[in-house]
Formats: sequence, C-alpha cells, structure tokens
Amino acid sequence: MPRITPNLWFDGQALDAAEYYVSVFPDSRITDVSRMGDGGPVLTVSFELDGQTFLGLNGGPQFPFTEAVSFVIDCADQAEVDRYWDELVSNGGEESRCGWLKDRFGLSWQVVPQALVELLTDPDPRRAAAAGAALQGMNRIDVAALRAAADAAV
Repeated sequence: MPRITPNLWFDGQALDAAEYYVSVFPDSRITDVSRMGDGGPVLTVSFELDGQTFLGLNGGPQFPFTEAVSFVIDCADQAEVDRYWDELVSNGGEESRCGWLKDRFGLSWQVVPQALVELLTDPDPRRAAAAGAALQGMNRIDVAALRAAADAAV
C-alpha cells in the first residue's frame, strides 16, 4: 500500500515550522533536512508528528496556506483541547470559529474533543441540535458548555 505524505509549502520557514511542530506533538521528530548544495539554504525537511510523515518544502511566497486544507487534532478531553489550543494560538497563532485556528505559519488546525462527535451524533436530535448551536458560538471548543447545552435541551 502506498504511503501518503502531506507536502507543506512554506516561504522559507520549513525548518522552523518542523522544529516547532515536533516540540508541540508527542512522539514526533525531524527525520531529514536537505539543503541546496553543501551548507546551503534548506530545501526540504522531513518530519513525523505522532507517526504521521510530513514534508516541508521551502517553495517561496507563491502558494500560502488557506483553510481549504487543515489538520484535525483528535483530543481525548478538555485538557488536551486546552493544551493544543493554547500552544498553537499563544505562539503567534490566530483563533477562528468552531475549534479552528491558524498557527504562526498560517497552517490551519481543527482542535476537536471526542465529546464533540458524541454530542453531535446523539440519538436525541434535540440534544444534538443544541450542542451544534452551542458550538457555533465558540472559538475554542468547551466540552462542559456543549454538554450543558445538550442537557438543557431535554
């Protein structure tokens, strides 16, 4: 089976980004740095984030990141949501709606607690709708507020 590797196009920041990402995510590492010529500027950086391989390319300013592509961080609980959210936003990132944010490199992330999926797929459509409505008013996802909204709907 072929392995699919996301290739992230940076404007000269591929190594900085890779170093930052491996500091944020557990079980992560830089696996290779290729340079143009002996000791020249970095061309590509191969790295793994929790077992997922990525390639960072210093391609230039022609193709900036957009929200059309994002990476989902599946979080076990509110503590994980808070840890990733705080790390990615407080270091030059930018909050968006419904658990989305951009990090300081412009890459979009969705920081999603497992409870969100459970609540949005609740067998009681009133609970699911109430959780969905509560989500619309959030930047960082707040599990307790989602549960409270769902519980109030019954």
